[in-house]
Amino acid sequence: MSAPDWSNTAWRKSARSNGIGNCVEVATSGDLIGVRDSKNISAGVVLVFAKDDWRAFTGAIKAAGGRH
Repeated sequence: MSAPDWSNTAWRKSARSNGIGNCVEVATSGDLIGVRDSKNISAGVVLVFAKDDWRAFTGAIKAAGGRH
């Protein structure tokens, strides 16, 4: 499987982002979720997760009481 091209992807931050730059951005490409550091997008580093794995991860955070 080849890596997705994230260059023309719509990235989004949490609505709770406070604007000081300590955020991650998330994007979707098919069945994959990309996550990158909003302070360093030029580095091109994207962590890639399967959608099911991402849902399990975010679900666990919500269940633990995470707010961000």
